[in-house]
Amino acid sequence: MPPPVVDHVALFNQTSLACSKLITQRYSTSFTLGIRTLDERFHPAIYAVYGFVRWADEIVDTFHDRDRATLLREFRDETYRALDEQFSMNPVLHAFQLAVHRYGIDREFIEAFLHSMAMDLEDIEYDQQLYNEYIYGSAEVVGLMCLRVFCEGDEQQFEQLREPARRLGAAFQKINFLRDLRSDYEERGRVYFPGLSYAQFDDAAKRRIEDDIRADFQAGYEGICQLPRTAKLGVYLAYVYYLKLFDTIRQLPASRILAGRVRVPDNTKLLLLVGSYFRYRLRTI
Repeated sequence: MPPPVVDHVALFNQTSLACSKLITQRYSTSFTLGIRTLDERFHPAIYAVYGFVRWADEIVDTFHDRDRATLLREFRDETYRALDEQFSMNPVLHAFQLAVHRYGIDREFIEAFLHSMAMDLEDIEYDQQLYNEYIYGSAEVVGLMCLRVFCEGDEQQFEQLREPARRLGAAFQKINFLRDLRSDYEERGRVYFPGLSYAQFDDAAKRRIEDDIRADFQAGYEGICQLPRTAKLGVYLAYVYYLKLFDTIRQLPASRILAGRVRVPDNTKLLLLVGSYFRYRLRTI
């Protein structure tokens, strides 16, 4: 009896996607949990998006003993080669190009993301314009990539949700900046908030940043309520996790933010998951 025929192309695709899933699981338990609550058909593409952005982020944030500019330039070249050829021997890029072509992810989003990663290699004093430019590329377009997946080619739905998706991504990123203010400054010499030096961060500056984040959160939540149910629970879970983190930060003085990273305990995350699931099942979101 002849051995079964193996489709090696399909096996290569599946293995590449599995690599991105493993990266997500190793680097972010919270994001992995959120993906699991999405409709299963979205899992491979969202893992692929996460794997791509995580690998680029690792280049600029981790390998300080390497020539990061060259590494990022090579990664960028390999990304566009993978997109053009619809193939890469780099499993992260191969998985990503599969998602890009399957769901029509815009190259403009990819370009903006890679541009923001390159900004992290420069010694930049952020004004409002550069701050907005960085947040768009580092966070908002990642939300838009995921939105392309969730809308599955429905252009009208995508355009309707574009701005809320951007605002939600911006809120998440600004919370990250606030939470990581000390480590960004001490480890990388960065302060992202425009017109703010590390020495100037006080309770008044903290409140101004929080007011900006609160407005983004509200706009983002309105978009979540309009998402297809196949994607709603996963995005809502990310929202309530970040909202909990934001509420925790808001209750602390600026001096505590500078003293160390604020975290949401794992048992609290589990409670947030349970509460989000029941709200989803009761259709209150």
